[in-house]
Amino acid sequence: MGNILKGVYAALTTPFVNGEVSTEKFRENIEKFNKTGLTGYVILGSTGEAAFLDDEESEALVREAKKSAASGKVIIAGTARESAEWTIKFTNRLAEVGAEAALVRPPSYYKAKMNYEALRDFYLRVADRVKIPIILYNIPQNTQIWLPLELVVELSSHQNIIGLKESGGNIAFLGEVIKKVPADFFYFTGSGSVFYSALELGATGAILALANVAPELCVKLYELFQSGQKDEARELQYRLIPLNRAVTETYGIPSVKYALDRRGFFGDPCRSPLLPLEEKAKKIIDSLLQELRLIS
Repeated sequence: MGNILKGVYAALTTPFVNGEVSTEKFRENIEKFNKTGLTGYVILGSTGEAAFLDDEESEALVREAKKSAASGKVIIAGTARESAEWTIKFTNRLAEVGAEAALVRPPSYYKAKMNYEALRDFYLRVADRVKIPIILYNIPQNTQIWLPLELVVELSSHQNIIGLKESGGNIAFLGEVIKKVPADFFYFTGSGSVFYSALELGATGAILALANVAPELCVKLYELFQSGQKDEARELQYRLIPLNRAVTETYGIPSVKYALDRRGFFGDPCRSPLLPLEEKAKKIIDSLLQELRLIS
């Protein structure tokens, strides 16, 4: 896919109205995001509450994203399922409606059995039979599985495995991987708190929940770094860390959706069992947004 994958992606949320997925609100959000410098959108990721969506809802979101995204915006879809066969079928289904690459986390229900050989077999089976490229997804805080360094390096040689999203926040892991994978292998950080550091070590870009809430600032950090204005990029990173920690580590998806509402997008509500943000937390999010001049 060439250099088009480089840059900042928003890991989009899923809008719900009266308990149902709202493609209308989803479209309205994307039309606003189109006006930013985001490279593209990740649909059906962790921030998108993908675990709470059925296949029909998931397909509808990818179809709408492809229709609503501005020309040149890349659509990546989370397609992982608990078996290789199911993942292959679902990935190809979403490829038919507009997904250009698939973000695939490791299966984790039988986590005690997910050793090197099992994970290697899973990813190779999927990569051999899907119609679009695969991006490996390391998110141990949700799966309790860490993709081994050696496995990432081995899989990077497969022509249909083109990158890694690393959401564990381990900068040392990036430093080790980047030296051993092909030059055209895409490495995305999933943590807005280490975006600058990841770029310094050679990351291609980022896939961020934070890019929902502060897309223009995430893009600005990337552009400052790319233009050699590293002092300014580093200072912006320092300023973004408190908001990123709040919306990802402390309060999670409900706070991302609340912040979207405050910024003029459609956010709330989440699906059960995720609960609405408490009033005290809302005040904290408001304060952090104000400090960054994202709301008045």
